[in-house]
Amino acid sequence: MKILVTGGLGFIGSHVVVELQNQGFEVIIIDNLSNSSEDVLVGIESITRKRPVFKNIDLRDKTSVLSFFKEYNDIDGVIHFAASKAVGESVENPLLYYENNLNTLVYLLQELQKKGNGSFIFSSSCTVYGQADDMPITESAPVKPAESPYGNTKQIGEEIIRDTCKVSKDIKAIALRYFNPIGAHESVKIGELPIGIPQNLIPYITQTAIGLREQLSVFGDDYPTHDGTCIRDYIHVVDLAKAHVVALKRLIENKNKSNYEVFNIGTGTGSSVLDVIKGFEKVSDQKLNYKIVSRREGDVISAFADTAKANTELGWTAKSTLEEALKSAWDWEQKIRS
Repeated sequence: MKILVTGGLGFIGSHVVVELQNQGFEVIIIDNLSNSSEDVLVGIESITRKRPVFKNIDLRDKTSVLSFFKEYNDIDGVIHFAASKAVGESVENPLLYYENNLNTLVYLLQELQKKGNGSFIFSSSCTVYGQADDMPITESAPVKPAESPYGNTKQIGEEIIRDTCKVSKDIKAIALRYFNPIGAHESVKIGELPIGIPQNLIPYITQTAIGLREQLSVFGDDYPTHDGTCIRDYIHVVDLAKAHVVALKRLIENKNKSNYEVFNIGTGTGSSVLDVIKGFEKVSDQKLNYKIVSRREGDVISAFADTAKANTELGWTAKSTLEEALKSAWDWEQKIRS
């Protein structure tokens, strides 16, 4: 079967491509290389012994999207990652996020609607919950006003897909609301490659440890948590990638209960920023230079998943520990700087 992976050279996308090819799927990648590198294809091919088809396309260009689907009119499914993803940046530049994250989604769904069929996996996020009232967060938790434009694009994106599925019964979609992906492939041939200053905690930690960054900023230590720092659910990217393959098979095999479903993808365990720092220092044997600074706009206090629905209905569960994920991220950082 032929699967389109948008943003397939990015951090999560590249790991999903590996898992898809390992399962025998034929993969076509669309990526505009705005936050990735064509060199990632080498790593994917090295792991799977197969080079996926790659198209350098900006999905904001509707004409290019139309041309792609004319050339590849036999796509069986789409896994959609291509989007801007930094909370802080979205607060500073909301229109960029609304254009990049929503227009591209609409163009893809319009093409699936023309085809009259297709499986669609949406890269959603726990940010749709905002600051949830209860922990762990279940899929039935209310979707609150977003804390950032990034989070709002995920909420609106889900609404766009849900409304499309209501009128296009042959489109089957799953939104995976995942928590905080970290780590790298065990082969150390693909991993997270942020361009410029990292927007996420783990690459900033590893870059600080390797000496690329002078100091790590911890945004706030006065939150109502066990140590005053924000709590998140950190999931190994390979576990997350495998969840996408399982979800895709659910749609292809018509095991979905409706043509639009939502699943949390996380570990079910919350770890604070300081917990992560201590865990990294343990597995890396490095002492991190970090400083407590003021809170960052858009950050919620705590978010970790109730994964019972994914465990039961998808038959999927996260396998790796936080320390294993941190160790893989450190191995990757050392490899790319060597």
